[in-house]
Amino acid sequence: MLHRAGRLGAGGWEAALRDLHPRVRWRDDGIDVLRPDGGPPRETAVPGGRGLPLVPSVFMWPGVAAHGEEPWPCALIYPARGVAALWEAAPAGPPAALADLLGATRARILQALEDPAGTTQLARSLGIAPGAVGDHLAVLRRAGLLDRARSGRTVLYRRTPLGDALARSADGAP
Repeated sequence: MLHRAGRLGAGGWEAALRDLHPRVRWRDDGIDVLRPDGGPPRETAVPGGRGLPLVPSVFMWPGVAAHGEEPWPCALIYPARGVAALWEAAPAGPPAALADLLGATRARILQALEDPAGTTQLARSLGIAPGAVGDHLAVLRRAGLLDRARSGRTVLYRRTPLGDALARSADGAP
């Protein structure tokens, strides 16, 4: 949701929908959802100034749907990013060089922030106390490896370009 909101804010509806799904097309007065065979639009969402909820769903993959029946508002339901990660094995741990440099826990947190996440989410996924995660996030942020942004009541942390470069180089990538 954060990714899609960023695209919407940076470039408007066309940018937000450009990579949402291959069958979704923006036009000036609405959003078309094309047929799987590439035929004419099966559904068209016309928000009409009432807004358009974008609803990520792990149950939609690989499809997409538009909901526009009265009295409910129009909504566009699309495959959530990262669905394939639901079936991935847990990462083995940070590379030794990164753990030697930052410490094992900070290295795990930096590696886990491939996608933005909050303190509680990181604590649960890594099995670390939320207070400890918060302390490590503060150190990584002061070192210039992380940024933070508020999303509602949650503060989301993400790697900076420097943090990305460090995480990538530790993985053995150029």
